[in-house]
Amino acid sequence: MIHVAAQPEPASFDVEVRQKGLAWLQKKKISLDQPLPPKTTLEPYWRYCLDEMHSSYSGCCAYLSVFIERVTGGGSVDHFVAKSQRAELAYEWSNYRLACSRMNSRKRDYDDVLDPFEVESGWFHLEPITGHIYPNPDLSEEQKVAVLATIVRLGLNDDGNKEMRARHYQEYREGYYTAAFLQKRSPFVWAEANRQGLL
Repeated sequence: MIHVAAQPEPASFDVEVRQKGLAWLQKKKISLDQPLPPKTTLEPYWRYCLDEMHSSYSGCCAYLSVFIERVTGGGSVDHFVAKSQRAELAYEWSNYRLACSRMNSRKRDYDDVLDPFEVESGWFHLEPITGHIYPNPDLSEEQKVAVLATIVRLGLNDDGNKEMRARHYQEYREGYYTAAFLQKRSPFVWAEANRQGLL
């Protein structure tokens, strides 16, 4: 995971998402300052902004830090603060993170995942040959615990994710694509390779 800079909401967001969502909440008499009633399913107006989110965030999953091909349908809107906890944030751009479907499903309503908007570059380190990631040894103990909790919760070191990161680095090393393409396709791998002087 690397730092993700928050992007301004699209011009159409207020009309297409926020206003529709708040009107729906009002119609259903759902309090904005309370957790959602059990088994409440919100109207997913946030889907209307997914194309804009993909464009605004260069198509990269905020958690896995890899490019999501829009045509695969693999991108989704993650509500960083869970919808079940704060209904008033369900239709707010500032609460949205572009996420691949797998990371979104793993994060769910848990609150022990670091916010990509608040993560600083260099908190997560990479061993590029194996694809293994780990907390920066220079972090405070509290930060290390938070980074490790995020890695565990999201399964960032599962076999598939490690293989993917190692493959992206190896394909770059073998000349299949340029450093600029690696930066677009796998920005965390690029950032770590750059930090380690491997580009």
